[in-house]
Amino acid sequence: MTAIPFHPEVAILIIPLVAAGLLAILPGYRLTARLNVLASLLTLLAALSLFVLPRPEPGGTFLVDDLNIVFIVLSSFVAFTTSIFSASYIGHELEIGRITPTYLRFYHAMYQALMFAMNLALVANSIGVMWVAIEIATLTTVLMVGIYRTHEALEAAWKYFILGSVGIALALFGTILVYMAAQPVVGEGADAMLWTVLVARAAEFDPAFLDLAFVFLFLGYGTKVGLAPLHAWLPDAHAEGPTPISAVLSGLLLNVALYAVLRFKILLAGNPEALAPGPLMMTMGLGSLVFAAFMLYRRYDIKRMFAYSSIEHMGIIAFAFGLGGPLANFAGLFHMVMHSLTKSGIFFAVGHITQVKGTQEIAKITGLTVSHPRLGWALVLGVVAIAGLPPLGIFMSEFLVVSSTVAREPLLVVPLVGGILVAGGALFLRLNGLAFGEPTGPSAPSHASYVPMYLHFALVFIAGFYLPPVLVAWFQHVAAQLG
Repeated sequence: MTAIPFHPEVAILIIPLVAAGLLAILPGYRLTARLNVLASLLTLLAALSLFVLPRPEPGGTFLVDDLNIVFIVLSSFVAFTTSIFSASYIGHELEIGRITPTYLRFYHAMYQALMFAMNLALVANSIGVMWVAIEIATLTTVLMVGIYRTHEALEAAWKYFILGSVGIALALFGTILVYMAAQPVVGEGADAMLWTVLVARAAEFDPAFLDLAFVFLFLGYGTKVGLAPLHAWLPDAHAEGPTPISAVLSGLLLNVALYAVLRFKILLAGNPEALAPGPLMMTMGLGSLVFAAFMLYRRYDIKRMFAYSSIEHMGIIAFAFGLGGPLANFAGLFHMVMHSLTKSGIFFAVGHITQVKGTQEIAKITGLTVSHPRLGWALVLGVVAIAGLPPLGIFMSEFLVVSSTVAREPLLVVPLVGGILVAGGALFLRLNGLAFGEPTGPSAPSHASYVPMYLHFALVFIAGFYLPPVLVAWFQHVAAQLG
């Protein structure tokens, strides 16, 4: 018998798509939660096989290269660990009546539909298919944000839908402009929308079309990245939706939108007469960092606070990629990975905290290291990591960003370092009350697994000391590809 070839780029789409269909019809919490975890695990294994199995031929339906493998593996890993956390978290929400069995099936189905959409955006070789996939991911998360059906949750979902639609419309117009730039050179049809064709022929395109297209694309996809002033949907979506969705939003969906921006940045770099995208990315990135750093001081909801922290760090990442060059691009990739692992780990901790304390208000949560030591010290570790203190991984990535800025644009070091310090001060100010002092409010026991949370923090801790040479060489190659 002839062996059926295994194509991992197809498997990472088929597995979540089939799982979404099954989860939509299967009853029972335990069965659907386990199937959600199993599907996420199989997707992760398929993603890891991209390292060893042959990649699809360039120019076909799918595009797999060193750049998107970073995003695919990271997304699949965080999706898997979040599904484990989600199993216990959503089970508790079902017990207390915040979510009904019908909506529970809907939640699990939408979780896998979101994984499908994000993976499709990452492996699609067409700028049109990528746009459609990111739109599906947006609509899916809108539905999940409003799943509690409270007034606040529906308002947050509606705001996300409106602002996300504005962003995706801008991105669509930018995508059309890229097609218009390619059509006179490549010809009409699907070939004028393939990444492999566009990058190879970019030098022949009208630079004016490319310049205008990138402005619309950056503003459109920048809305999904959460860059200020396009960020208004993000804090509400984090605060009112289920905490596993907060982890997925910060750890995955923002990165997928960033991936789209980076692909178009590579396209512009191929045309010597086109606009340099760096200054626009650096301006919005630095603005987001400084804005979010000061806004952290006025947050009284723990999930909103860490939502603004995500805006801060996406600003740092956008700034690093805008600065460009081998060191800054390496730092941007490293920081993206470290932020995804750390922030999703923090939201795992926050999910447990809000359930044992019965509130998201910071003022009503105190003394966690006394009432729930494992949970309290995990939050301390998470805040130390996300604030960029040594010796954890985010300290190393921020150090590389600052070092590259000193060498390339020394005047920008002041707002960059100032924003990082201001944000760190706000987080530690809040952490002092959250973790230490006399416990207040209810102190229900937590029966959920802390394994995903501690696994993420362990990886971030190890990365502060050691990165495998293979991983360093891989990131260096991708950094060079980004220009």
